Amino acid sequence: MRTYNDKMFIETFEREYTWLNGFMRNVARYGSRTALIDPLTERSWTYGELNSEVNRLAHALKADGVGKNDVVMSVLVNCPEFCFSYIGPRKVGAIVNLANFKLSSGELSLLIEHNEPKVIIYAAEVRDMVAEAVEMSKHKAVSVVMADNLENDQVPEGHIAYDDYVAGKVETDPERDFEPHIYDEVVRMCTSGTSSLPKSVPINDINEVLSAHDAIMHYPLNCHDVCMNMTPLFHRGGSHSGGTCPTFYVGATLVLMRTFSPRTTLQYVEKYGITYLTGSPATLGLLAHVQEKTPFDLSRLRGLVTMGAPLEKAACKRFLEVLTPNILNGYGTTETFWNSFLRPYDLPAFAGTVGGSCIDDEVRVVKIYDDHKAEPDETVPMDNETVGEIIIRCPAKTTYSYYNNPEEEEKKFYKGWMYTADVGCWDENLYVTINGRKDDMIVCSAENIYPTQIEEILNEFDKVEDSIVTSVSDKARGQAVVAYVVARDKSLTVAELSDFCTDHPMLSAYKKPRWFRIVDSLPHTATGKKIHYIMKEQAEEDLKQGLLKRK
Repeated sequence: MRTYNDKMFIETFEREYTWLNGFMRNVARYGSRTALIDPLTERSWTYGELNSEVNRLAHALKADGVGKNDVVMSVLVNCPEFCFSYIGPRKVGAIVNLANFKLSSGELSLLIEHNEPKVIIYAAEVRDMVAEAVEMSKHKAVSVVMADNLENDQVPEGHIAYDDYVAGKVETDPERDFEPHIYDEVVRMCTSGTSSLPKSVPINDINEVLSAHDAIMHYPLNCHDVCMNMTPLFHRGGSHSGGTCPTFYVGATLVLMRTFSPRTTLQYVEKYGITYLTGSPATLGLLAHVQEKTPFDLSRLRGLVTMGAPLEKAACKRFLEVLTPNILNGYGTTETFWNSFLRPYDLPAFAGTVGGSCIDDEVRVVKIYDDHKAEPDETVPMDNETVGEIIIRCPAKTTYSYYNNPEEEEKKFYKGWMYTADVGCWDENLYVTINGRKDDMIVCSAENIYPTQIEEILNEFDKVEDSIVTSVSDKARGQAVVAYVVARDKSLTVAELSDFCTDHPMLSAYKKPRWFRIVDSLPHTATGKKIHYIMKEQAEEDLKQGLLKRK
């Protein structure tokens, strides 16, 4: 029993403290201010105009019978329709499912079957992949909508062009026939799984609001900022870090970049007065290279936010001198957003670590056992040497769940903590250094890649006996995929392996091995498990010696 009458507070907080209401406050406050800029088409939208576009989409969805808890799948590049689709479904109580446009058709078909969207909205540049996925999938959407058609490509039979889909729809808010709640799922993201079953990550409305607050606090952001994320917006670190989520919630301006180009990025910074750029350390290296050769006016740039990989000390010093003195380096997951940060005052001294926990979060390093999870309080010594598993507690930004996947939930979430499978150590300042992955995940161009999936595909080839997939360091991508293969048929060639991977419908282009080596045997434990870390060490040496080959 509380000491005050909490009824009105609970009713108002749980029904009104939504991300959509935050966006609508900005429509009222800043209706004539620029919300969105698309440099490629030289178009821009004020907050009032953005809301009108969102409403047209909402009415189109409603006409398709989309309502409370229905799913609208977005397979979109960083284009205006991504932004319309990020907001529009909320106005009818639906969930926007952000899918990776880099998936293969087979992978996307599994995602469609898993999430059962009523409407699919996709970018014209992935038309063929999506059309094939839709054909393969057992689940059939009511409408499949092709957007961002800059080249006037033909719309596949049975699909509809985005402009036709929203044509004639009114620009006013749709009548609300549902009760919003801050615990309702409003966004569903996808993260790579270790098997063919995708992991879909539900994000509820209060997660959205508090993720926005988190970015607004840490950058910090205000309504006069101009943001651009150089990574795909379908990622949590894309939409939620200087992307649609915090930018439209705080009333700032978002500049879109479909495909990363370092020179174009710097041109946009100068032309549009971008104040915050977000990307990976690898992209910062490319920016610095261009800026050193052909300097652009970066005087309005207030900060650079990096994520996806640690920031090396030497690189950090260079970026601070060449690009901006204000750099933040974040660490987190799709499930939990970012959870630790190196702030500008930490750099360059603590570069190489991922910093200390965010304001509302806790990050610990716990012991690793072969047969069970460590308890959250079973931490390793803070000596910056003893390695353990990194775990995260951040109730503000996660639902501690996967959609329709209880087995993965049990593996990842325990007593209010997420067990990341990242391994590392920490020091007396609670600053964490990442050493690798328990499950040997590869991160290539900010995309998570699981070796087991590629190994299963390679082993389907009738000339292959067995395989181990690992990675080597790559300046442009962070890591590059390497496949070691034992041949069943001694005539097997690297060209055949490369072609098999390219043609396989369940292997995305970014997951295809960049390097191959055909070997006589692979390392296994006494119980028959593959030992990936040995091959990772060997791969770096083999690359130096020229033993890794590609087509």
